Amino acid sequence: MNRTRTIDTTTPPGDRSPDTVWYTAYGSNTHLERLSHYLTGGRPRGAARTYPGCRDPRPPAASVPVELPGTLYFATHSPVWRGGRAFYDPGSAGTVRARAHLVTAGQFSDIVAQEMYREPGRDLDLSEALGRGRAELGGGRYETLVCPGVLEGLPVLTFTAPWTLHDVEWTRPSAAYLRHLVAGLMDAGAWPASGIAAYLAACPGAAGHWTAEAVAALTAARRR
Repeated sequence: MNRTRTIDTTTPPGDRSPDTVWYTAYGSNTHLERLSHYLTGGRPRGAARTYPGCRDPRPPAASVPVELPGTLYFATHSPVWRGGRAFYDPGSAGTVRARAHLVTAGQFSDIVAQEMYREPGRDLDLSEALGRGRAELGGGRYETLVCPGVLEGLPVLTFTAPWTLHDVEWTRPSAAYLRHLVAGLMDAGAWPASGIAAYLAACPGAAGHWTAEAVAALTAARRR
């Protein structure tokens, strides 16, 4: 199995305008096939939206499994996936299984823009997120940048909602959406299939609607 990389949560990033960052995905973009549509454009399987893509369509220079401090939960309703979206609460107890993609700062900016339903093409000012560990670009779903630390000398960046998991009603994720999470975490190679199924089934929003066995069936379907 692949080794889970350790994020240094004690050392702040030194460079506030880095050329390269670790975009750390905890939702459907853990799956490289899904992420590729943000990079090159197009419509992922099972989705209801076509993405314009990044100015720089190259794939990540590396993709490694990581674990973030906090909680993964599902909330709101995605018209793309027709169910709950994944969100990250860094202030909650727990561990989030994720995948860090090594991309340029420009690619990260364009991925964020597409998640915000905006046109890509403008570089974000990352200095506040890197300096404070958090920056709210707006009040929308994925308009809050979070920097939980450093990996191999480069900043780790992700995005989530400005609220916490206790401030919003949880929503059941769809099978099509969960399949991408399962595929991405499986491809990361750091966790067994049974562990991935149990992890996702226990996340708020999925718990009580999905069992570990049902999520494992998505894993089995992927293998066929």
